[in-house]
Amino acid sequence: MFYCSYETGNGIHVQETGQVKNLGDKKHETIVKQGSVTYHDEHGHPITLTYVADEHGFQAQGAHLPTPPPIPHEIQKALQQHHQQQHTNVIIGHQQSQQHVLQQGIGDEEYDQQQYEYV
Repeated sequence: MFYCSYETGNGIHVQETGQVKNLGDKKHETIVKQGSVTYHDEHGHPITLTYVADEHGFQAQGAHLPTPPPIPHEIQKALQQHHQQQHTNVIIGHQQSQQHVLQQGIGDEEYDQQQYEYV
């Protein structure tokens, strides 16, 4: 495990910790780091970036980072309808498969009357 913290002459503050996750398990061993960087923007407001770097990649968070615009209601509704239709299609497809299997006689006497030959 390690810990590092410093502040530069122009007021940037950095703090970071790290450790090995799953130590000894060569297949799943991963270095995990987390930390933060704080500095002041051109208006003197503090900007803080926090982060985690692990097996899922580098994940940064900060109020100053851009965020995607909200998804419009119409698109949310269309996505929900699409998801529901996909789910319905899967159920209908499964039911049709079961009907086909029953129509073909699979599961009836056909399998109950199999002949076995011993050598």
